[in-house]
Amino acid sequence: MHKVFVTRMIPQEGLDLLSTARFRLEVHANDNPISRKELLNKVRDKDGLLCLLSEKIDKKLMDAGRSLRVIANYAVGYDNIDVEEATRRGIIVTNTPGVLTEATAEMAWALLFSISRRIVEADRLMRETNGFRGWEPMLLLGEGVSGKTLGIVGAGRIGQAMAWMSKGFNMRVLYFSRSRKENLEKDLNAKRVELETLLKESDFVSLHVPLTPETHHLIGARELSLMKKTAYLINTARGPVVDEKALVDALRDKKIAGAGLDVYEDEPRLASGLRKLDNVVLAPHLGSATTETRRNMSIMAAENLIAGLRGKTPKNVVNPEVFRAIKK
Repeated sequence: MHKVFVTRMIPQEGLDLLSTARFRLEVHANDNPISRKELLNKVRDKDGLLCLLSEKIDKKLMDAGRSLRVIANYAVGYDNIDVEEATRRGIIVTNTPGVLTEATAEMAWALLFSISRRIVEADRLMRETNGFRGWEPMLLLGEGVSGKTLGIVGAGRIGQAMAWMSKGFNMRVLYFSRSRKENLEKDLNAKRVELETLLKESDFVSLHVPLTPETHHLIGARELSLMKKTAYLINTARGPVVDEKALVDALRDKKIAGAGLDVYEDEPRLASGLRKLDNVVLAPHLGSATTETRRNMSIMAAENLIAGLRGKTPKNVVNPEVFRAIKK
């Protein structure tokens, strides 16, 4: 009987699949994140691990979990896992792509509207005693969205979904991507441009790149200085894609109009001064936080884990080259 550890409570559908597979299942059911020390201890006799993107799955953890055969990440990104080390050890790594595309793109739009139309500030005003005194011509003026220029940085699944959702607002779409997206160009009249051009011309810049050595601090002080003073930055990708300290400076000095953030450079901590600013909307990493999406993620992660432990090829293998290592 395979032993499996799940690092946090996930929707019941995924746990039911693992139980039905007759695995010896252990779940960290505490409301608080599992500590590094406890995680190292829990993996010592486990064959499978279902983990979150907030947990560091590195060489030290794999040394502790010498029986590990499958690591199923409950996320589409997998920058929290040393995939190269896992492959070297013959450990299958999987993720949950596709299932959270629309939900994350919707979250980016929610942040875009919240910051440009000052929804959070308005909500706060309404909750204050005597805050709202009646309609005023100059009260909380924001910026419109229709007809503006949307810049998509990273035109993968989520970036493309974000672009498609702009169609109802008659926006001009620019995108920065390693490859050309003919469907966006044909149906949205989108234009592929260099990052510098996108930053200079966009009214809204939305980030959708994975975290890699090349994208770490992709948006720093120089890039922020290229943006319009009336522009907004939206980040639902990964926190370290943005130099958060530089962003705080740019927001405080009004070098850009505002930002909407769902991810942070050193989660769950925020850069000094960020939470004090009014021209930023802060969300606690809710990109995939819809009932349907999180349920489907749990099912997908469980199915990946079950397939791998049963000697089959999971649908969402991050490191397919691992099978050569396993054969050796």
